[in-house]
Amino acid sequence: MKRVLLFLVTNIAVLVVLSIVVRILGVDQHLTANGINYMSLLIFAAVIGFGGSFISLAMSKWMAKHATGAQVIVQPRSDMEIWLVDTVKKQASGAGIGMPEVAVFESDSPNAFATGMNKNSALVAVSTGLLRTMKRNEVEAVLGHEISHVANGDMVTLSLIQGVVNTFVIFLSRIVGYFVDRVVLKNEEGHGVGFFITNIVAQIVFGILASIIVMWFSRKREYAADAGGANLAGAGSMIAALESLQRSATEPLPGQMKAFGIAGKPSTSGLKLLFMTHPPLEDRILALKRSAGMAA
Repeated sequence: MKRVLLFLVTNIAVLVVLSIVVRILGVDQHLTANGINYMSLLIFAAVIGFGGSFISLAMSKWMAKHATGAQVIVQPRSDMEIWLVDTVKKQASGAGIGMPEVAVFESDSPNAFATGMNKNSALVAVSTGLLRTMKRNEVEAVLGHEISHVANGDMVTLSLIQGVVNTFVIFLSRIVGYFVDRVVLKNEEGHGVGFFITNIVAQIVFGILASIIVMWFSRKREYAADAGGANLAGAGSMIAALESLQRSATEPLPGQMKAFGIAGKPSTSGLKLLFMTHPPLEDRILALKRSAGMAA
């Protein structure tokens, strides 16, 4: 309940801020009695689309800590915490990025994630379930996977892609709403209920189609992060870590962190594959084995 409330409050705050911005810029009057001001509409859509995406990115570390209850290791208090910090430090140096914050969050499910808008000031977190169920070489591979997400700039790139698709969803849905209101329903006075209903329906439809593009990119970056984890910790350890996840009941992370966790939903098939943030674990394992010359 706390996670849901935090998510709702944050998104409402983002919408309020962006509404004030578009009002100040004067681009909120893009639909007029004489037609559509396409340039004004495009600017409006870009401010909302990119603004929401990058505000979420800027708040991602704060949101991640509060949504998962992740505790940053400031002063290591155990051998495991010392090892975690030292391993991340070594891998970050090898990947050419600044030292991320290292955190642990309570969860019986084995998982991990990385987030942050700057690759030199990121957050890498692992669950207590992952530390309990995996061997150290497997945990090292998982950390390498997350460090690779950071080094590859996946968080920023995903936000850019999300901003682009958000912009076109907003832009096209309002054009469709205007067309239905004025051309189909013949409304010539202001914007009737036809515009608002059609705009909402179009946003939902276009949003679903746009999410397919974002999820496709997310799956591609998982293969790259797996390869990065193999480079940092060894292909055998990365494969063993993924095989360990296959044997576990991994629960998806909340919100936007799903795309940067080590694992997503359990493997599925058909159209559901289009909306998965992660490829099936068996496909990831096979890709690693092929790159390591362990499978045909």
